[in-house]
Amino acid sequence: MTDATQGNRNWLDAVKPYVEKAPLAAFFLGVSSGFPFAMTGATLTTRLAQDGIDKKAVTAFTLAFLVYNLKWLWAWVVDGVRLPVIGRLGQRVSWLLVAGVLVIAAVVNLALVDPTTSLAQTAYAAILVGVAGATYDIVIDAYRIEILKPRQLGIGSGMSQYGWRIGSVAAGSLALVLAARIGWHGAYLACAVFALPAMLTGLLLGEPERHREPVARRGLDEVWASIAGPLAEFFRRRGALLVLLFILLHKIGDTLANLTFRLLFDDMGYSNDEIAIYDVGMGFWAYLAGIFIGGILYARLGMKRSVLLSLVLMCISNFSFAALAALGKSNWGMAGAIGFENFASGIGGVTVVAYFSALCDLRFTASQYALISAAASIVGRFLTGTTAGTLIERFGYVDFYLFTTGLAVPGILLFWLMMRAGLIDASVGTAATETTAQPAA
Repeated sequence: MTDATQGNRNWLDAVKPYVEKAPLAAFFLGVSSGFPFAMTGATLTTRLAQDGIDKKAVTAFTLAFLVYNLKWLWAWVVDGVRLPVIGRLGQRVSWLLVAGVLVIAAVVNLALVDPTTSLAQTAYAAILVGVAGATYDIVIDAYRIEILKPRQLGIGSGMSQYGWRIGSVAAGSLALVLAARIGWHGAYLACAVFALPAMLTGLLLGEPERHREPVARRGLDEVWASIAGPLAEFFRRRGALLVLLFILLHKIGDTLANLTFRLLFDDMGYSNDEIAIYDVGMGFWAYLAGIFIGGILYARLGMKRSVLLSLVLMCISNFSFAALAALGKSNWGMAGAIGFENFASGIGGVTVVAYFSALCDLRFTASQYALISAAASIVGRFLTGTTAGTLIERFGYVDFYLFTTGLAVPGILLFWLMMRAGLIDASVGTAATETTAQPAA
């Protein structure tokens, strides 16, 4: 065999896992998962800031994200309630369609409100988008985990993050560009189409092979078992409380910093076009590069060491925004800070999401991943909504971002201790070990 032939085979072997059916599906699922977050996140922050809403009110809107952190309360419905009529399409597919329609309706509703007329109505509309988006996330995450085989978790997580970023960036960029030309109402209406990729993916691929059909729940005791069962199974594992503590702590600093970037850019005098180019555009390509490197690190270093490295990088990335705030308005400074932050987040998006996916038991995929993903950002979102605006006004942006850097350290130390104690391997569920569906317990 010639060197050229060997080189071509190695290249094809490296690319092949990314073009398999399940990882490609994970990409399109991620597109639809990312856009509701963009509509109520940075995009809404920019809209409110440009409408003259004060910082405390703007950061308080991030409390709408707390809906995502409560999704585990109704995730059992997605796992165990069979929908009438369209339920024949399958548990996951039918819920994909219903949740997708709910997201479209909620985004259209947000498009029609005017923050300058009624801030309360805007808040209610944002919460509705959060509820619909969280429900969509529940079924999207469950569908993704169940279509991916254990060997595909790393690649599938990366493809999902590619999709999530493209969906959120495309929707956010489109909203910014259209808002400057036709207004925010039209911008939001146009972005509603981003709900469609996941719905079409479900229709084309059908029900996941690894999905376990739910047991029918008739009485209150059985309904309670649907809610408590996933939690009980998780907490029976060795070191479960430390794992949960890590999930709660690891992203506090990163979440607190990320949800305030647009306030920083607005106060520094960046225009919508500059934000679209240097924040959205540069961040997009840096994130994609981070996901690519994250996949390599996950394959070469393994789950534990790659997660630890990503946590360190995400901690350092917060410091770059303290430097930007001290430097003052600079397009290259903004591009550098955003680039590094998104590169680190891209690596973490592969490694940490793969670990969290591996924690799930296939009997309770929707419920357990909803709990894990909700817990991962609840503390940071709560702090952003209740204290971020006040902290920024009191201490300034430089000290605020130094504070977020320090908040990332405990999660790094805890994960390192968990590695030393062997709790990472002990904590994974059947999503990381089983390749075929088994009868429901």
